[in-house]
Amino acid sequence: MLKDLAQKYYDMDYNCAESIVHAGNEYYSLGLSEHDMRMVGAFGAGMQVGDLCGALTGAACVISARYIETRAHAQKEELHNVTLNLVRAFQKKFGSRVCGKIKAEYFEKEIRCLNTVKAAAEVLEHVIETYDRERA
Repeated sequence: MLKDLAQKYYDMDYNCAESIVHAGNEYYSLGLSEHDMRMVGAFGAGMQVGDLCGALTGAACVISARYIETRAHAQKEELHNVTLNLVRAFQKKFGSRVCGKIKAEYFEKEIRCLNTVKAAAEVLEHVIETYDRERA
């Protein structure tokens, strides 16, 4: 399951966004290099300032890597639909998209944001499964 891989990477001291992208890369065979995945490092901790949740931005990166073939504008409607599904499902699960608000409820000192990372991975996996099934 995607959440197990996300936990594996989080336990290796990757941040929320990095953990989701590394897990997505492995689970969905996205072909991203270690260098490629470094681009999401600044997304952790809500872009380092408690803003948009790193787990959500990492999940959006997985969606981009999975579905964009050339550039986003070439698949604007498709990308919009699956990303909208992700954001809505994430918002429903956490009640917010803001790191600071999510952290107030899900953060635990011993495991930090692991609960958020695992739940976000479950949301992402469900959104992708549903989207792929609908497209088939």
